[in-house]
Amino acid sequence: MQVLILNGSPRQKGNTKQMIKALCEGFEKAGCRWDVLDVCRMNIHGCLACEYCHGRGNGTCVQKDDMQKVYPLLREADMLVLASPIYYHGFSGQLKCVIDRFYAALYPRGPMKLKKAAMLLSSGDPDMYTGAMFSYQGDFLGYLGLEDMGVFTVQS
Repeated sequence: MQVLILNGSPRQKGNTKQMIKALCEGFEKAGCRWDVLDVCRMNIHGCLACEYCHGRGNGTCVQKDDMQKVYPLLREADMLVLASPIYYHGFSGQLKCVIDRFYAALYPRGPMKLKKAAMLLSSGDPDMYTGAMFSYQGDFLGYLGLEDMGVFTVQS
């Protein structure tokens, strides 16, 4: 199984990174392959809503930034893991930009291999996960029809 892990934390040694490390140790034991992208260290711009990807672009984004590194990994992934600290009840802004840019990758339909999703979240308050859960359940489990492999949280 090929796994794409999107790390939305700017902290290189924070709780989110520690959760990713533990998950990867489990993937290694299970014989899975994975890629971790630290999206906070990438040059990724927000979606322009220009619709180029759904017209002349035929599924490619008009912007040529570091999303060009994400798209091929997304196409090859069997499983997607979203990892983020909670910022104002949801994903970090950097991870949200990546998720918004999936708009191009999902045209005319989602990645063919992608079947599963999981989420790792970190927050100082156990009641702050609602926004991220709403997006995960609606966008990934509902809209894309991905199998839920679990949501794992840690309070800092």
